[in-house]
Formats: sequence, structure tokens, C-alpha cells
Amino acid sequence: MIYLGLVLVALGLIFSFGGKIPWLGHLPGDIYIQRERFTFYFPLTTCILISVIISLVLYLFRR
Repeated sequence: MIYLGLVLVALGLIFSFGGKIPWLGHLPGDIYIQRERFTFYFPLTTCILISVIISLVLYLFRR
């Protein structure tokens, strides 16, 4: 339960300060298509980076 609480706090901090990190969401590899009446944005590289960071943190907690 303590580890789950720490993970939730970390996720909350990421969501709170995520907009204040200028490069987060604008990395090379993020897909952004803008047309006349259509905008598509998929942060592929950002998702991979966050996944790797979360995996490393969980790996360190399991040890």
C-alpha cells in the first residue's frame, strides 16, 4: 500500500508540473498533424520516455 501511494503521488506531481516542463510533449518523434479543420497529436516519444522511467522506478522498488 505504501508503494502504491508513492506511485500515485509521483503521478500526481508529473501531471501537476507536466505543463511547466517545456520539452515534455514536444520531443522529436511526437506526431503532430494540423490540417484546415483537423488537428491530430500523438506524443509517441513522450509516452515511450515516461514508460521507461516508470519501469525503472518500479524495478528499483522491487529490488
